[in-house]
Amino acid sequence: MSLPIRKTVKTLKNTTFSNMRTRTLNPHTFDFVINEPKKCETNTPFLVILISTTHKDFDARQAIRETWGDESTYSDIRIITLFLLGRNTDAVLNQMVEQESQIFHDIVVEDFIDSYHNLTLKTLMGMRWVATFCSQAQYVMKTDSDIFVNMDNLVYKLLKPTTKPKRRYFTGYVINGGPIRDMRSKWYMPRDLYPEAKYPPFCSGTGYVFSVDVAELIYKTSLHTRLLHLEDVYVGLCLRKLGIHPYQNSGFNHWKMAYSLCRYRRVITVHQISPEEMHRIWNDMSSKKHLRC
Repeated sequence: MSLPIRKTVKTLKNTTFSNMRTRTLNPHTFDFVINEPKKCETNTPFLVILISTTHKDFDARQAIRETWGDESTYSDIRIITLFLLGRNTDAVLNQMVEQESQIFHDIVVEDFIDSYHNLTLKTLMGMRWVATFCSQAQYVMKTDSDIFVNMDNLVYKLLKPTTKPKRRYFTGYVINGGPIRDMRSKWYMPRDLYPEAKYPPFCSGTGYVFSVDVAELIYKTSLHTRLLHLEDVYVGLCLRKLGIHPYQNSGFNHWKMAYSLCRYRRVITVHQISPEEMHRIWNDMSSKKHLRC
């Protein structure tokens, strides 16, 4: 992928500090320290799943590898699963992730500090990876490591591999909200960072799906869009700039839901699922496919 070249801008006499700030680029200047650049080379995937995770979440990553994120589940289509990380301030944790990567080859890391405030950078790294190394895929899902994904519904009911691939497509649990100005809130947004009273429609970061062309569009748009630490809101801002409207899909749940076979058969995502629950749900659903609801 060719990145836009910055041209030298002639200084205008009436340039003010405020409009200089709005033109400031947000260059994504981080390097991959762990990468899987050849993961898409030999066999083009139908779907790339990007999972935002942290260094200590080994059990969650392993549970996903052994359940819904297992790349060998479907024989008719190829799905690849990638875990997204930054660098930890603890060298031992970085070393453990490097060893994990050498075993599973499903981890991508850039050299920004891994923190809640840098979740947006993590997603942009995923978009950059897809645009650079896997642009021939058809769809991408971005989700978190405490999410259960009903893969049959995602693949066969939503994306339908036998149909023509969509373009400029983005779907998930769409939220229409505004900034929270209470400084005690986890989702606090200061007025100087985002002065508007409403956010554009955005999909909950717990799980959203988009056509592969959107990865490069969002990544390139981010290069000249001021960073916000709220990852899902920021992606929504990029979509608004691109004129792409996210579709509401009731199958994406961004809350926890008590398990029942018939209820989970109807959904695409469920939030706040522990590694133990992940195994239990997957085993139950896999062993009871013959049962009717």
